[in-house]
Amino acid sequence: MRILVTNDDGVYSDGLWSLAAALNEIGKVSVVAPDRDMSGIGTAMTLLSVLRTEKIQSPIYGVDAIAVQGTPADCVILALESLFEHPFDLCVSGVNHGANLGLDIVSSGTVGAAMQSYLRGVPSIAVSVASLTEIVFDIASLTASVVSKRLLRKDYAETPLINVNLPSGTKQSIKGVGVTRLGPRAYLESVIEGHDGRRTHYWIKHDRMVGADAGKDSVPAKSSESHNKSLNSTKTNNEMSDVIELESYDNILVEKIIL
Repeated sequence: MRILVTNDDGVYSDGLWSLAAALNEIGKVSVVAPDRDMSGIGTAMTLLSVLRTEKIQSPIYGVDAIAVQGTPADCVILALESLFEHPFDLCVSGVNHGANLGLDIVSSGTVGAAMQSYLRGVPSIAVSVASLTEIVFDIASLTASVVSKRLLRKDYAETPLINVNLPSGTKQSIKGVGVTRLGPRAYLESVIEGHDGRRTHYWIKHDRMVGADAGKDSVPAKSSESHNKSLNSTKTNNEMSDVIELESYDNILVEKIIL
């Protein structure tokens, strides 16, 4: 099984390599990612200039790593259309710093990368952690591995594209996965105006929540005793990988993206 790993935080992101290490346990991983942070760029492609690539030294033995002077979407397009002779069975994008929830995915480079592989018939997953500080990537990477194995275990009538969001925490705090619809937009942008003495400048911040109850179905779910399919949190990781059903967990949010 060949797996393409990418992100929008850049090729040197800790989340990218945590993900690559976990997926390298279940398949042959190739990493193609932007050479810098390209957060918030969505599905943008570079059409008016050339793209340059550079092979970099991978911290994981046997994993090819290529940095692209372009967007996350560029990375996936190049990987699937030009850089490799072999096809990929799966594309996983992440692990992103911060959640990608609801219609906010339209501006997410993490989801934008996964969208490009989905459009080319490759099963695709976007993975994010709902935290910007003191992020724990291990459980997100493990979850991506488990969900990847689940996706590739069966044939689908349509190519799957799912968006996974997790809280930042230990594996003991994760009760499982809950499937939800793609919710409304949770955040809008605010603009901060400044002056440097000669000119006015503006800084766009993606930090304004939409309404008090906006996106209630678009936040990482917490454990719920009322969930009638919750999994006992004492199960081991091996047991979890054997019995996982995407419909039967509480604490990881999986959004089914239907185009």
